[in-house]
Amino acid sequence: MKITVSVIKADIGSIGGHIKPSERLLDTVKKFIQEYGKDIIIDYYISYTGDDIAILMTHTHGKNNEKIHKLAWDAFKAGTLIAKDQGLYGAGQDLLKDSFSGNIKGMGPAVAELEFNERPGEPFLFFAADKTEPGAYNLPVYLSFSDPMHCAGLLLSSNLTKGFKFRIMDVENTKGDKVIELRTPEDMYDIAALLRDNARFVVESVYSRHSEDQAAAISTTRLHNIAGKYVGKDDPVMLVRTQKDFPATGEILSPFSLGHLVAGFMRGSHTGPLMPVKLNSTISYFDGPPIVSCAAFSIRNGKLSEAVDAFDHPYWDHVRAEVSKKASDIRRQGFSGPAMLPYSELEYGGIVDILERLEKKFKITK
Repeated sequence: MKITVSVIKADIGSIGGHIKPSERLLDTVKKFIQEYGKDIIIDYYISYTGDDIAILMTHTHGKNNEKIHKLAWDAFKAGTLIAKDQGLYGAGQDLLKDSFSGNIKGMGPAVAELEFNERPGEPFLFFAADKTEPGAYNLPVYLSFSDPMHCAGLLLSSNLTKGFKFRIMDVENTKGDKVIELRTPEDMYDIAALLRDNARFVVESVYSRHSEDQAAAISTTRLHNIAGKYVGKDDPVMLVRTQKDFPATGEILSPFSLGHLVAGFMRGSHTGPLMPVKLNSTISYFDGPPIVSCAAFSIRNGKLSEAVDAFDHPYWDHVRAEVSKKASDIRRQGFSGPAMLPYSELEYGGIVDILERLEKKFKITK
């Protein structure tokens, strides 16, 4: 049975600034999907990460389906009305267009979709990040699918030794989807050369070279490319199938123990470590740190098992303590150097205005 898993996520309002959506807002989105999706989808799961609400749906309509995307869009619009009624901060801020035009991509919300024929056992992981950019997944994906230090299956599984195909997008190109396809192991250095630039080059999807099936899908929306100004960080989502032709669940999770440094944090304009958090976690310190949650599922005939919290384990408590220390260390540096993003990546206009004003006062001396 060919199944599509679609996840669509947006910030449509939050309590106390950027902390979390209200229970009434979450309940509104859930009830909308339950009522209006019953003849469209097979199953669904609603969650939040920081101030973003994610709608995970299973169905048989394929990727980029208008009915599926409109269902999520309308649910977010209904939720926005509640957010405005409650005076929540940033009500509807990720809904950057006035009306739905057939596909939610390019309209603000983050989208990731997988379509596949179900295996007898079909596990997958759903990652949701907040206060960071799509490139935050670059390093974990690279390590999980190409580095035997994290993915032992590259040495131990004959299905995995054939490698993987990476589709990488240049997200700075706004005239269309500008992508390149590279393969491991032969193109590993070329992949690394691109993925070092998280702000520009983003893994869009990964495919098994053994079966040619899609292993991963990552959202690639950059909000400031749509709105032309800062409206919030991109807060990407990712879906990853695991086991057999793909890395094991533990091999996908392994790189998240690094707490690697990513863009985001306060006002989307700083550098901070990506913290693996429990499902439905809030935002706090310095509007951060950048966080990522992971829900593990199995699926049969499109019906989801209960969600298992992949980062709810004593080991990840240790990781969170280490990441907290890294966050404190870089925050001690304040605005200086790499602690704040470079001029080209700053999301807020205040410092841009200051520099433009000061530029007029510079003088060239002999």
